[in-house]
Amino acid sequence: MSKELRFIVLCIEEYKNEKGLSGKKTLELFNKYSVCEYIKEFYEALHTTGTKYIINDIDLYIDSCKRA
Repeated sequence: MSKELRFIVLCIEEYKNEKGLSGKKTLELFNKYSVCEYIKEFYEALHTTGTKYIINDIDLYIDSCKRA
Protein backbone atom coordinates (compact mmCIF):
# COMPACT_ATOMS: atom_id res chain seq x y z
CA MET A 1 0.00 0.00 0.00
CA SER A 2 1.40 3.40 -0.94
CA LYS A 3 1.96 6.14 1.61
CA GLU A 4 -0.70 8.24 -0.11
CA LEU A 5 -3.29 5.46 0.11
CA ARG A 6 -2.51 4.88 3.80
CA PHE A 7 -2.97 8.60 4.39
CA ILE A 8 -6.29 8.66 2.50
CA VAL A 9 -7.56 5.79 4.66
CA LEU A 10 -6.47 7.69 7.78
CA CYS A 11 -8.29 10.81 6.56
CA ILE A 12 -11.46 8.84 5.86
CA GLU A 13 -11.41 7.26 9.33
CA GLU A 14 -10.67 10.53 11.12
CA TYR A 15 -13.34 12.41 9.16
CA LYS A 16 -15.89 9.65 9.78
CA ASN A 17 -15.21 9.64 13.52
CA GLU A 18 -15.21 13.43 13.86
CA LYS A 19 -18.49 13.85 11.98
CA GLY A 20 -20.21 10.79 13.44
CA LEU A 21 -20.81 9.31 9.99
CA SER A 22 -20.91 5.69 8.92
CA GLY A 23 -18.14 4.44 6.69
CA LYS A 24 -20.62 4.14 3.83
CA LYS A 25 -21.86 7.74 4.20
CA THR A 26 -18.30 9.03 4.43
CA LEU A 27 -17.27 7.21 1.26
CA GLU A 28 -20.37 8.45 -0.55
CA LEU A 29 -19.50 12.02 0.43
CA PHE A 30 -15.83 11.61 -0.51
CA ASN A 31 -16.76 10.05 -3.85
CA LYS A 32 -19.37 12.72 -4.66
CA TYR A 33 -16.83 15.52 -4.22
CA SER A 34 -13.65 13.65 -5.29
CA VAL A 35 -12.12 14.17 -1.86
CA CYS A 36 -9.72 11.23 -2.20
CA GLU A 37 -8.29 12.74 -5.37
CA TYR A 38 -7.95 16.08 -3.58
CA ILE A 39 -6.11 14.45 -0.68
CA LYS A 40 -3.81 12.59 -3.06
CA GLU A 41 -3.07 15.76 -5.06
CA PHE A 42 -2.18 17.74 -1.93
CA TYR A 43 -0.66 14.87 0.05
CA GLU A 44 2.71 16.59 0.47
CA ALA A 45 1.16 19.56 2.25
CA LEU A 46 -1.64 17.78 4.11
CA HIS A 47 0.32 14.94 5.65
CA THR A 48 2.45 17.41 7.59
CA THR A 49 -0.57 18.92 9.37
CA GLY A 50 -2.70 17.80 12.29
CA THR A 51 -5.97 15.92 12.22
CA LYS A 52 -8.14 18.93 13.04
CA TYR A 53 -6.53 20.92 10.24
CA ILE A 54 -7.13 18.09 7.76
CA ILE A 55 -10.78 17.72 8.73
CA ASN A 56 -11.30 21.47 8.46
CA ASP A 57 -9.53 21.52 5.09
CA ILE A 58 -11.74 18.70 3.79
CA ASP A 59 -14.83 20.61 4.96
CA LEU A 60 -13.62 23.75 3.17
CA TYR A 61 -12.92 21.74 0.02
CA ILE A 62 -16.38 20.11 0.07
CA ASP A 63 -18.04 23.51 0.66
CA SER A 64 -16.16 24.99 -2.29
CA CYS A 65 -17.31 22.09 -4.49
CA LYS A 66 -20.92 22.64 -3.44
CA ARG A 67 -20.71 26.30 -4.46
CA ALA A 68 -19.08 25.61 -7.81
